[in-house]
Amino acid sequence: MELLVWIGAAVTLLGLAGIVWSVVKVLAIRREAPPEEELRTRLQKLVPLNLGAFFLSMLGLMCVVVGVILS
Repeated sequence: MELLVWIGAAVTLLGLAGIVWSVVKVLAIRREAPPEEELRTRLQKLVPLNLGAFFLSMLGLMCVVVGVILS
């Protein structure tokens, strides 16, 4: 079960990297200061990436917890 903990930690770090990348992209878009409608559409395109990254992090943390409980 130790392997499950390490795999979960790796998946969590991958999800965290996706979250950080999403935040960096949002800050870059906001720095450009596009018109309101364009800003809204560009930010809406990043929502699935952000949600996917959070989901990946959650799955990784679940693997870690299950691995620790089963150890």
